[in-house]
Amino acid sequence: MRVFITGGSGYIGRSTIEALIRHGGKVTALARSEHSARIVSGLGALPVAGALTDVDVLREVARQADGVIHLGVDYTEGTAEIDRAAARALQEGAGSRPYVHTGGVWVYGDTDGVVDEDAPLNPPRITAWRLENEQRVLARAATGGHPVVVMPGLVYGRSGGLVQLYFVEPGRTAGAVPCVGDGSNHWALVHVDDIAELFVLALNAPAGSVYAGVSGQNLPLADITRALGHAVGCPGRIDSLPLGEAVRRMGPIAEAFALDQQLTGARARRELGWTPTHLDALAELAQS
Repeated sequence: MRVFITGGSGYIGRSTIEALIRHGGKVTALARSEHSARIVSGLGALPVAGALTDVDVLREVARQADGVIHLGVDYTEGTAEIDRAAARALQEGAGSRPYVHTGGVWVYGDTDGVVDEDAPLNPPRITAWRLENEQRVLARAATGGHPVVVMPGLVYGRSGGLVQLYFVEPGRTAGAVPCVGDGSNHWALVHVDDIAELFVLALNAPAGSVYAGVSGQNLPLADITRALGHAVGCPGRIDSLPLGEAVRRMGPIAEAFALDQQLTGARARRELGWTPTHLDALAELAQS
């Protein structure tokens, strides 16, 4: 299967390219710089020069693929508009072939216990822009398109991602791991290699499907930060931050870290045969 991927040089993208190739796929990856091109090439993908704003490139390369995975995000000004235009071009190119779009479980806001993909939506401001874009993506299922949305939980593993950037590295610098609030809220976790496998499986999902990419590990933030304390060499040293202070230090993403979320990935397991294998997040995070 020939797959075109955006965001291939990123944290989740690198694992996804590896998973695609492991499953026998031939991967073409968008690369906006020579550095990105070297990364995806080193993973076995064919780089195509371009950015998410190059909609003609996106449309044409998607037209030549058997399936598309859109992982890339442009965090400069106009993120929502750039993503909307890129998704439209990719879907136009893909036509009736599978198009897998990246969402995120943060759009559910705080959950009332363990919920699935049909839970009410109440996103923090940092991800509110995703709602309209995902609705537009899924609407194409009614007009001959083949959209699928994968919504990762909080992705960890391979010493990367948001956990590394906002908790591990500041913890090493300060000698104490930051914790937003008292740590009683839960994070819905998934390992980067497991979510990569779900993106590959989603290429075979029915049009219009939505999957929560969570492994069933809904852990209190307090337990997570304690594990990270061991990883950075300061066990037991936690810097508990009121939400206002966390926002001042981290920006609006702190509001997402403060969410109390518990979700199930049962739909992806049942419909796609997804089988996460990294199921001891605390042990792995303690070695970050």
